[in-house]
Amino acid sequence: MTTSAPTNGIAARSQTDLVVDVHNVSRRFVVGSEEIWAVRDASLQVAQGEFVALIGRSGSGKTTLLNLIAGLDSPTSGHVMIDGENITEYNERQLTQLRRHRVGFVFQSFGLLPLLSAYENVELSLRIAGAGIRERRRRADELLEAVGLAGRARHRPYELSGGEQQRVAIARALANSPALILADEPTGELDSTTAVSIFRLLHDLVVEQGVTIITTTHDRTVMELVPRVEEMRDGHLLEPEEQELFRYTVRDERSRFAAELPTDVQDEVAAVRTHAADFAPTVEERVAAEIAAHPELTEDQARHVFGADRTPEPVEPAAVATSSESEEQADAAWRPEIPDAEPPSEEEATFAPPPGVERPTWARPLDE
Repeated sequence: MTTSAPTNGIAARSQTDLVVDVHNVSRRFVVGSEEIWAVRDASLQVAQGEFVALIGRSGSGKTTLLNLIAGLDSPTSGHVMIDGENITEYNERQLTQLRRHRVGFVFQSFGLLPLLSAYENVELSLRIAGAGIRERRRRADELLEAVGLAGRARHRPYELSGGEQQRVAIARALANSPALILADEPTGELDSTTAVSIFRLLHDLVVEQGVTIITTTHDRTVMELVPRVEEMRDGHLLEPEEQELFRYTVRDERSRFAAELPTDVQDEVAAVRTHAADFAPTVEERVAAEIAAHPELTEDQARHVFGADRTPEPVEPAAVATSSESEEQADAAWRPEIPDAEPPSEEEATFAPPPGVERPTWARPLDE
């Protein structure tokens, strides 16, 4: 990608507004005598309060790029700026502080500690950061309320559905009030109905709390749920015109998928799209940015790049079964099967150490 053009077809933002600024980043892995370029010359700018999805097939490089942004990996070339600071020059101590206080993480596999309750999983992040007991209690209760799990605070992960576990993980990521949340395939292990609710929650957090969220996914249907989507292919972030042509060609596919969703889920999608429109750049803004990047284009030519000169034919919604039996089946689909699951023993639940070994501070009851 050229450095002179506005990033991904959107007019360049003020540097002071950028939370993330990835500049010509590449990542090479050497396997035996073979070189593998997971990311090639990727540039990405994300402003405060944006919700961005990196979308692509498995192996496209999106997770590697997310790891570079998180400081979990170092680029072969290029640099990553977080809040105006070049984190590629950070030492390990600085990277630890970055990940502990300024960046929150959400993983596909949830990553919850199985012997801790939902409340304790959230509260642990605050303990590690050094927060006092009153602040920990207040913040953990506040976050579980925000993700809709105030009534499940004392439940352990095995007592929660997949969607509920991911909500706990999101609350934990927000514990230390980071400006940036990085979510790697947050709905990869969830059914479509639960996935919609998780993306709705992420969108609401952007709107209500002003956090910046970058997520990765291979599910193209989320293009309906996220204000800004960046397509990755073979380690490259696609150029603006490539992305617009891609979006136009898959529009019918997305519409057909949406028509097959249960009615209540379609309503959820419609609500998210309504709010998302407030964050997406207008056609005029995108045309202006394209002309600024390519002065040789006329306005009509620039509009053609974004498909603003054509209207796709509508797709008739397909009939959706609404029987109570179908609803029960859909409700059961996202609940994990735990055959003969046994709750942890009292010894496990209290983290009792061996004789003569002092129990670590973080494992002690809150009242100690």
